[in-house]
Amino acid sequence: MAKDPAQAKPEKPAKGEKPAKGEKAAKGEKPAEAEKSPKADKAPKAEKAPKGDKPEKGEKAPKGEKPAKGEKPAKGDKEAKGKGKDKKGEDKPSVPAPPPRLWVKYEKEIIPALAEKLGRKNRNSLPRLLKIVINMGVGEATQEKKFLEGAVDAMGQIAGQKPVQTLSRQAISAFRLRQGMPIGCMVTLRKQRMYEFLDRLISIALPRVRDFRGINRNAFDGNGNYSLGLSEQLVFPELNPDKFTRAQGMNVAIVISNSNNDESRELLTMLGMPFQTVEAPSGKGK
Repeated sequence: MAKDPAQAKPEKPAKGEKPAKGEKAAKGEKPAEAEKSPKADKAPKAEKAPKGDKPEKGEKAPKGEKPAKGEKPAKGDKEAKGKGKDKKGEDKPSVPAPPPRLWVKYEKEIIPALAEKLGRKNRNSLPRLLKIVINMGVGEATQEKKFLEGAVDAMGQIAGQKPVQTLSRQAISAFRLRQGMPIGCMVTLRKQRMYEFLDRLISIALPRVRDFRGINRNAFDGNGNYSLGLSEQLVFPELNPDKFTRAQGMNVAIVISNSNNDESRELLTMLGMPFQTVEAPSGKGK
């Protein structure tokens, strides 16, 4: 018998073909598996620039190019803000400091006068200043260390040079002193600082001493070196009396080479040292 075309089963679509839109597959039949399409083409990755074409580290387009790593900017590219200043920001002195006026006086006036008075032609044989040693003894430092710190600070301002602490050489139980304990300070001045200190001592400090009538003419050691004692440090205007309230004396030793007592006295007199005047003996009888 011929089959009824109405009852005939619909033909299966060929493998890989989908049924037409709107047509439903017969019950129990699954649509054929769709052919797997090749993987979707991925967007090509951005091509990397070759190593030589990489931008330098630190370069920024909008803000302007910076020098490559390891390269230093040229000296002319620095800002003018820092010109004329050192690392601390202080202005550099444009003119060197003038020489001490006492040294100029010694070279131009005192040397020719001494050579004529002593009868010497060789200037190296004339008496000259070698050094000045300033010393402070602080006995109270065994009890209070702040006294020694104040003396060191004061001496540094007076001399313009950092002093060194002096230590005791032996132990004395009566004074509660042990060996090697700091009990004072000292400083040695030479060349320009020596002449500057002597100028301030003669011109400013000694005239401020109370009831000053001159210094001793005979305070020499036999070799031409002169020693001078000050009972108070506040005669130097560098010190603030509100800060240094404790009275502290000092000893000043002036070392002179190529000289004896008389020649050293003559040199210091020409430099302006205010010695005591010699009083003529009175002719009164008994």
